[in-house]
Amino acid sequence: MKKQEKDKGGTPGEKRIRLSEDLLWGIHPIFESLEKVPERITEIILQKDKRGGKIEGIVEMARLHNIKLTFTEALRLTGEGSSQVRHQGIIARISETPLAEFATFLEEMAVKIKEGEPVRLMICDSLQDPHNLGAIIRSALASGAAGVIVTRERSAPLGGTAAKASAGAMSHIALCQVTNLVAALKDLKKAGFWVFGAVKESDAQSLYATDLTVPSCLVVGSEGKGIRPLVKRECDVLISIPMAGTLDSLNSSVAAAVILFEARRQQLALQLH
Repeated sequence: MKKQEKDKGGTPGEKRIRLSEDLLWGIHPIFESLEKVPERITEIILQKDKRGGKIEGIVEMARLHNIKLTFTEALRLTGEGSSQVRHQGIIARISETPLAEFATFLEEMAVKIKEGEPVRLMICDSLQDPHNLGAIIRSALASGAAGVIVTRERSAPLGGTAAKASAGAMSHIALCQVTNLVAALKDLKKAGFWVFGAVKESDAQSLYATDLTVPSCLVVGSEGKGIRPLVKRECDVLISIPMAGTLDSLNSSVAAAVILFEARRQQLALQLH
């Protein structure tokens, strides 16, 4: 946790906090986290002039769960990237994101498959941008995915930046972190999943010619290098998104959203027949 910086000539009574991955900001994300996972929050810092139903709800829930409340005249984030943050006068310090244990998660998914549920999982292989990771988690929830699996190493932290980008979705979807993604994919395939890897290779199968109504693990790779070779070998099908013009790739979070909602479209179409 970063040490707070003392006021150095700013607004009188201003609290300055250096931007770090243990912070969550914004009224809606903090309200959602208090409703779903209050045990993650260790302190809430709030500007005294903030009013409204959700603000009052945040204060009430914080007191109910014995979470430290700090009131200040003004609030300012400092450090790299802080100028892009719109904290809305409220910041929370958070503990590590609660994660599902993989063995338990796998068992639950296997039960869903046996019961005939159209289970979809989003797999993020070494994504390093927390904004992209948060956006993918948001799309996964909105498209009806059952969970998101991320790698433990070479992955963006599931901290304040990712939580903010997810717009509260991190509190509503199962998240699982694995040390060995290749081994995890092998276990998922044994449980009945098909693994689809998103690549930009010209000989990959078109997304729109791919049946995604089966139990699916949808894999996207890092922003620069894509899916790692060993992970790619574990994919049953390599898929690509057909694009017009000269572009040959999309941002990871955009690609994930396109694939997730195509899978949802196919499932809805199947249900109508």
